[in-house]
Amino acid sequence: MLIDTHCHLDMLDLAPYDNDIKAVLNGAYEKGVRQLLTISVDLKKMDDILAFTQYDGIYASCGVHPLQTEGLITNGDDLFERAQNTKVIAIGETGLDYFYEESPIIHEAQKVSFAEHLKVAGKLGLPVIVHTRQAKEDTLDLIRKHGNSDSAGVLHCFTEDYDMAKKALDENYLISISGIVTFKAAQELKDTVRKLPLESLIVETDSPYLAPVPHRGKKNEPKYVSDVAQYVADLKSIRYEELLEATAENFHRVFNRANPENQLALN
Repeated sequence: MLIDTHCHLDMLDLAPYDNDIKAVLNGAYEKGVRQLLTISVDLKKMDDILAFTQYDGIYASCGVHPLQTEGLITNGDDLFERAQNTKVIAIGETGLDYFYEESPIIHEAQKVSFAEHLKVAGKLGLPVIVHTRQAKEDTLDLIRKHGNSDSAGVLHCFTEDYDMAKKALDENYLISISGIVTFKAAQELKDTVRKLPLESLIVETDSPYLAPVPHRGKKNEPKYVSDVAQYVADLKSIRYEELLEATAENFHRVFNRANPENQLALN
């Protein structure tokens, strides 16, 4: 089964599709995609995120992105309540970003928010979707201190080094690979993917961002996860079908509230 494990359906440009999300979903279906996880970055927009879960095969996460400075949380009560919906299968996107945000004061606020997400996820037994940029040690420290290794999570859109990936695996986390792996400059990431065990990997688009080769320059869409999957299969020197089987198994093992039988259908 092909799964786009991280996309932002609420951010897609639907103008080319007459503002009809069904056309995007049909395009994904025709490329073999059977499940989608649409990601929250702002609790104030959770109703918009959850609206997509009316369609078969679509699940949601609940959380606040670390660069959503005005929305960073200091306690997890609201997050806990909003994550009660049965279509919410993960907490996040949360984490730390020291690449785009240089303020030490904001870094501290990110840490507090990330810790609260980890605590709520542990209470609910849900995996955490982690965004991390140039914050390796702090990210790992907080996961170890506040995370639940049983429910674990994923380092999404992974661009860090093999050492970080290996340490995340020790905490039972998955590593999610986006279209960045297809970029010419991403040689270290390609090497990391080759080294990582197949049972640690899933694939994503992070659409509408980071369209993979050969679609660079376009707005990314869930259907392009097939290109990411093919590229990763080639890096691992395995058949495309083997990659799909493994990544789907990995996803459903960690995101275990997603029913494999609940799949996209043509609309």
